[in-house]
Amino acid sequence: MNIPFYFFGLRKKQCCCLLLAVFIVISRWHPASAAILVDQEGTSISYEVPFKRIISLYPAHTENLLALGLNQELIGVTAGDDDPAVLGRPLFSANDTPEKFIAAKPDLILIRPMISRSHPQLVKQLQEAGIVLVSLQPTTIEEMFSYWQSLGELTGRANEAAAMIRTFRSELTALQEIRDMVPVNNRPRVYFESIHAKMKTFAPSSIAVFVLENGGGVNVAADATARHSTNIAAYGKERILSHAAEIDIYLAQQGQMNQVTKEMITEEPGFKAIKAVREGRICLVNEELVSRPTMHLLEGIRQVRKMFYPEN
Repeated sequence: MNIPFYFFGLRKKQCCCLLLAVFIVISRWHPASAAILVDQEGTSISYEVPFKRIISLYPAHTENLLALGLNQELIGVTAGDDDPAVLGRPLFSANDTPEKFIAAKPDLILIRPMISRSHPQLVKQLQEAGIVLVSLQPTTIEEMFSYWQSLGELTGRANEAAAMIRTFRSELTALQEIRDMVPVNNRPRVYFESIHAKMKTFAPSSIAVFVLENGGGVNVAADATARHSTNIAAYGKERILSHAAEIDIYLAQQGQMNQVTKEMITEEPGFKAIKAVREGRICLVNEELVSRPTMHLLEGIRQVRKMFYPEN
């Protein structure tokens, strides 16, 4: 049978169209390259679409997700979250059963390294159930910027995260210009308490010391060493008292992590030797403004500056 040549050409075109259609369908289901993020514990997370059902187990995660405009995507938070936007939202904690998390059908649970260390079995069971867990908690300002960008990438809000970083840097520059009006030698020397009961301070590279220094203070405990790659550093009463004569201001974070009062500091045995304690220059600052990696650090800088320079 003689088949016209143009018939083969038509069949060839039809085959090409069919193959192209199949390729498009396959591509939609299997993108050429999934995004990969490595979290703070070195775990590689591969994902193809932004996460839309998120449980946050750290208030800083919650604050930052809200700042990125992700209120609707937050399906669960912790009891420590007090932002009006999430009041009434289902509450979760690392002490809950895996079944409670699984029943909520999250596609992402945001945790921090402390949870992995204290509840490894929960983490393992949730991962085995197919839920993605990402562990993030920056300890320096530069890490904080990367952390914000990671949150943006995980949720499809990379542009918003970049805008947050630009805004923070811009406002920080203005605050640093005010700080620099006072020569370093004329700035108050400050001891910054993180946990009173254990006589702990903050690591020199920590976010809290960043707030202290940008607020116009000089960190007395610059020789402190970080503990478990966190912001916290052991110091001890003996080392604090070795700086007693040079501590102009005794600053302590106050909140769930450090439930301290000025009276507790004043009445601490041996603390009358500290210049700041004798002179009544004990200052308390909300821990949320100095320890959480959020935009609120800018307010923390403003507040400690007022404490350091009450006359301005």
